[in-house]
Amino acid sequence: MINNPNQTGTNRDSTVEQELNELRHHYEQLRDRKVRTEQDVANLTAQLETLKQQAMAEYGTSDIKELQTLLEEKRLQNEEVVAKYRQHIQQIQADLASVENAVEGGR
Repeated sequence: MINNPNQTGTNRDSTVEQELNELRHHYEQLRDRKVRTEQDVANLTAQLETLKQQAMAEYGTSDIKELQTLLEEKRLQNEEVVAKYRQHIQQIQADLASVENAVEGGR
């Protein structure tokens, strides 16, 4: 068996070159991911600013706690309106039943 140090060096060089290529590829993927993430952050920041301006225009605030309070107030108002409407419908049903009973009783 002949010991060839150049052959061993070639194998080592190939291994290092292969690893370097893999690392470059990985770096490029990470760089692309970073660029996409930065673009996403910029887009989301712009959307957030637009939504804050819209909230200010429509509700007078963009503060999340104040908006949650306003939402809860609106929910309570809606529940009250629905309850009143339910009572109104029930009254109409009762009045209609009265009229129907009077008509049937008069026959």
